[in-house]
Amino acid sequence: MHPSVPAKTVPEFIAYTKANPGKVTMASGGIGAPSHVSGELFKMMAGVNLVHVPYRGGGPAVTDLLGGQVQVMFAPTPPSIEHIRSGKLRALAVTTATRLDVLPDIPTVGEFVPGYEASNWYGVGIPKNTPVEIVDKLNKEINAGLADPKIKARLADFGGTPLVVSPADFGRLIAEETEKWAKVIKSAGIKAD
Repeated sequence: MHPSVPAKTVPEFIAYTKANPGKVTMASGGIGAPSHVSGELFKMMAGVNLVHVPYRGGGPAVTDLLGGQVQVMFAPTPPSIEHIRSGKLRALAVTTATRLDVLPDIPTVGEFVPGYEASNWYGVGIPKNTPVEIVDKLNKEINAGLADPKIKARLADFGGTPLVVSPADFGRLIAEETEKWAKVIKSAGIKAD
């Protein structure tokens, strides 16, 4: 969040937001972007009212957050970590289920809002009905790359954690995440432009 916001902890932010309903602005990279739905999940679970300000991408949103035109953003770690380290932005918490090695003193939102978790993740998809031998070979090679110490270290530098899983596990993750975020989108009334 922008340092002008007086809250220094998640409970203080919740109290501040409740004391100023409809006055605290929340930037996102656009309607339905991860930064938007992560904020909507927080609003639902914490019972707060944040005014959504959608941007055309995360870059402009972070720029306005740095300038104080908006007060808070559920920003991904890579584009915000250097601003947090420099003090230009204040991180109250990370949205992942566990603390990040790269920001070990920053708690998780879930430590204050039980059950909250919002992680950005990336995966490799291939066409349905691809022969299982090819799927297994790709999975083996991708997982080997993610296990490489240099790649793990580079990902960790900006708060990333490799997700080394089987194709079946990844399929379950996609199904679980689709169900979770569909509920948030429906509850928040989010519609595509």
